[in-house]
Amino acid sequence: MKRIQWALVAFFALLPLTASEYVTLKNLGYYSKTDQANDAYVKERCVLDLYYPKGHKNFATVVWFHGGGLTSGKKQLPKGLQDKGIALVSVNYRLSPKVKVRQCLEDAAAAVAWTFNNIEKYGGSKRLIILSGHSAGGYLASMIGMDKSWLKKHSVDSDKIAGLIPLSGHTITHFTVRKEMGIPGEQPIIDKMAPLFYVRKEAPPLLLITGDRELEMLGRYEENAYMYRMMKVAGHKYTRILELDGYGHGIVEPSLPLILKQVKVLSDRTLK
Repeated sequence: MKRIQWALVAFFALLPLTASEYVTLKNLGYYSKTDQANDAYVKERCVLDLYYPKGHKNFATVVWFHGGGLTSGKKQLPKGLQDKGIALVSVNYRLSPKVKVRQCLEDAAAAVAWTFNNIEKYGGSKRLIILSGHSAGGYLASMIGMDKSWLKKHSVDSDKIAGLIPLSGHTITHFTVRKEMGIPGEQPIIDKMAPLFYVRKEAPPLLLITGDRELEMLGRYEENAYMYRMMKVAGHKYTRILELDGYGHGIVEPSLPLILKQVKVLSDRTLK
């Protein structure tokens, strides 16, 4: 486990860049037209934005899930990940309490499956799809990558994901799930709705990033540290955890250079 001071982040090398035109496609539906026609909320919320470098080939793609406790928020393309030679897929998903958390996860899986099925049309590599997101978005990224059942429904093997980079995400069962079950938010649960339930040796490379343990939301660093340790116990070779000293839960901006550095590591490892 490693603490990271923000002053050091400035020294991290980013991806090598070349001049490129970037294209943004907005509000692409990731469910079928029939599903959209039959459900107004699916049509409204189940869309994504695609940002990619036109004319390039075999670039990496970061699928980004927004935070908001699974009850609020909307898709966004983090500026710190733009113009860096990679594609971004920013996902809207249905929200609790209008739907249950299982539907949030179904949407996240459908968006990832869309990326696997479509990114090559735009020049990207199916071998370099990385899932990330902050808070609730980190939870979704971890669940889709760790619990193989969500992507299996779409005939996609989650072990083909190039990497997982959740930022301050729950690794125990999300507090919104616990609210649905009538379980207090302070009571930790590790059941089938927890990424920790699915620790395994063959999982995608995992980089856990949290804020300072003294400033984060209740127990968020510690549960990620437990995920780190149990992945190591399971024999997983590519799990790391980074703790950003001096930052609380709002760690998106200081984490973006770390995401880019990890994308480069994963790209080099995958394409060598």
